Amino acid sequence: MRNHSFRYKLDNPSQFRKKALLWASTFSHCSYFNHNNVKRYPYGPFEEILAIGCQKQLHFDGKDDFVQLREYHNSLNDWLIGYLGYDLKNQIEKLSSDHPDHVNFPVIHFYNPEHMLFFQNDSVYVESHLSPDEVMAGIGAVDDQTNYEEAPGREQITIEANTSRSKYIETVNRLKKHIEEGDIYEINYCMEFGASQVRLDPLTIYQKLVEISPTPFSVFHKFNDSYLICASPERFLKKSGRKLISQPIKGTAKRGVSPYEDEIIKQKLRTDEKELAENMMIVDLVRNDLARSAKTGSVTVEEMFGIYTFRQLHQMISTVTSELNEKVHFVDAIKYAFPMGSMTGAPKIKVMQLIEQYESARRGLYSGAMGFITPEGDFDFNVVIRSLLYNQRLEKLSFQVGSAITYDAIAELEYEECLLKAKAILQLLRASINEKP
Repeated sequence: MRNHSFRYKLDNPSQFRKKALLWASTFSHCSYFNHNNVKRYPYGPFEEILAIGCQKQLHFDGKDDFVQLREYHNSLNDWLIGYLGYDLKNQIEKLSSDHPDHVNFPVIHFYNPEHMLFFQNDSVYVESHLSPDEVMAGIGAVDDQTNYEEAPGREQITIEANTSRSKYIETVNRLKKHIEEGDIYEINYCMEFGASQVRLDPLTIYQKLVEISPTPFSVFHKFNDSYLICASPERFLKKSGRKLISQPIKGTAKRGVSPYEDEIIKQKLRTDEKELAENMMIVDLVRNDLARSAKTGSVTVEEMFGIYTFRQLHQMISTVTSELNEKVHFVDAIKYAFPMGSMTGAPKIKVMQLIEQYESARRGLYSGAMGFITPEGDFDFNVVIRSLLYNQRLEKLSFQVGSAITYDAIAELEYEECLLKAKAILQLLRASINEKP
């Protein structure tokens, strides 16, 4: 337990954050939840939190990991930091994942940190099992003048696309046949980009990513030799008291070159029938998911089709809330809503079967959720999208992008949307794509 705490005023908050991240990255585990000063977001973005070190790494047996997570939290009554991989679906439903996993992340990972730093403007609140002064001294001793290479490696990285443009278009048209035949209403179809023999500095890459794409739910997460470098704009699920908040994103448009053009694009997105239909279907799915753990009659759609602007994109976001049933444990509420509907489609079980049939790589952590659970049982989890997964030991990296396929989808435009979503990471890596023939 971290039974020592103190709040410090910071003379140079920016420099302190930089040194704190450098210090944290020397530990086996660290996680930085960063809102990037994105203020306009219903129920707020992530709190700015830096978790450092590992007092206890939780071990899961792969049979019912949600039950084990619940038991761990009940026994520790402390902060838990970690992620839920997409393939936990196989423990919730009778599903499987047989595609290759190129970075070999575990399906679930949580740890209990040694030190917690909570940032607020020009101050930081430190919780530690050490004296907080010792933590501050460790951070203060860091040399933050290291000169990193501008590029991730000595040579340009070549990214391999596991799905060619022609294959993508063919698959989208086959998925539309399933929609026409009534098997499904909507499906999120994804493709992977990857590279091998890659050496890069993950923290530097993360810092550059949030410069390019500052989002409200970004994360830098290190556990041993594995890294999540995440610029997510989307919240999966948040619990505050008895209230649950889910905010699915469906609807994407590029930024304009001027404020006037931005407004034109936003109005077009707000009235696009395809995008509205996608969003509405997922809102209905989220309502049903939350209803499984909610107090009767408490599920509410607080906002439909909200348009929010980020540096790279405009996004259509809806907000659905509920009150947690007193008889339901909060971990079960997470389980009932997982995986998030925005990354599957509807109906959920059938589309997850088709995802396995038509995609070429295991999703793993991609389209899972990364977040934290407080000692009181509140939590906040994002959707792991716009993210780079890097296994330093294997020198492999992977990232995936996708889009929602509906009856009205135009395959060529969906492919272009995927490339738009990949833009920030490709720009970050200065990468060229080697597309499969």
